[in-house]
Amino acid sequence: MPPSFDQLAPRSRHLLRTLIARHIQDGEPVGSATLARTAGLDVSAATIRNILGDLEDLGLLSSPHTSAGRIPTAHGYRVFVDSLVQMHPPGEQDLSRLRSELASGTGTQALLGSASELLSAMSHFVGVVSAPTREQFAFRQIDFVALDAHRVLAIVVFADSEVQNRVIEARRPWEPGELEQVANYLNTHFAGLPVAQIRRRLLHELRDTRSEMEQLLAHSIELAEQALQPPANDMLVAGQTRLMGVQDLSDLERLRELFELFSSKREILQLLERTIQAPGVRIFIGEETGVVPLEGVSLVTAPYTADGQVLGVLGVIGPKRMAYDRMIPLVQATAEVLGAAFSPGSGNSMPRGA
Repeated sequence: MPPSFDQLAPRSRHLLRTLIARHIQDGEPVGSATLARTAGLDVSAATIRNILGDLEDLGLLSSPHTSAGRIPTAHGYRVFVDSLVQMHPPGEQDLSRLRSELASGTGTQALLGSASELLSAMSHFVGVVSAPTREQFAFRQIDFVALDAHRVLAIVVFADSEVQNRVIEARRPWEPGELEQVANYLNTHFAGLPVAQIRRRLLHELRDTRSEMEQLLAHSIELAEQALQPPANDMLVAGQTRLMGVQDLSDLERLRELFELFSSKREILQLLERTIQAPGVRIFIGEETGVVPLEGVSLVTAPYTADGQVLGVLGVIGPKRMAYDRMIPLVQATAEVLGAAFSPGSGNSMPRGA
């Protein structure tokens, strides 16, 4: 285990902070002579070399073979991020940009797309946003269209104006008139309720049926459940090609693996879901992700919430040598602004009791 912040002597903390900040800025190994000039400590270069050697022995720094200078390890970055970094929140101009481009009422997909694009543009790395599940939204209207004897097209319009189409493989043939009856019943009794609540009520209310209409509605549970079944969680990614210009990620094989990971989305989504109930910003550095293609990068994440309900997670993926002092506050601010766009009274608001 690497040492904690409290286990480091004050001079060691100061030199570690100075070295990492310098390395993040320049991208080059940092030597003792440079630190002697810039660290502001009244000690000799020899003393600094000894301290750096101790930090290397502790696993916080490493020495590239081609240079006498040192660079941070993932453990060094962890101590830096947890205890040494001094945050620089976004300025008013950046905050105004976030509020303007993440305004409510623009449609959920467009809003999430804007959030990932903004994170990428403002960080110069990759922006990721996991989408809320459709179960968290109320539905406004549902319609059914018979495609053939056993296939039905369900068209669901949600309260945030998003439309979802799904082809249902039905066990029995459905006449157009029957489909219209089922749609009218669902629209009359369930519009405005979140999907999860609708499925529970359908099963409860239609369990015991007697009349011909009720028998028809009992059979409609199959249609309704399939039509309102939430799709797999989705994630929006923006700015993947920005990583091609990052000095620390110049290995083509590593970039190919990263791009394949972005394309499949599954492992990154699983990583985001691990943080969904953790308040505040979470940072994964290198191998802490547990995902091999991500071992050369860092992921800074934060959940976005509305009315106390966690909707999803957003974040930035970039090199381990990123400006954490800017990235952490940027991700936090974006999560707060995006959550506000989904809050009650906004055009994308979530139903209460979802």
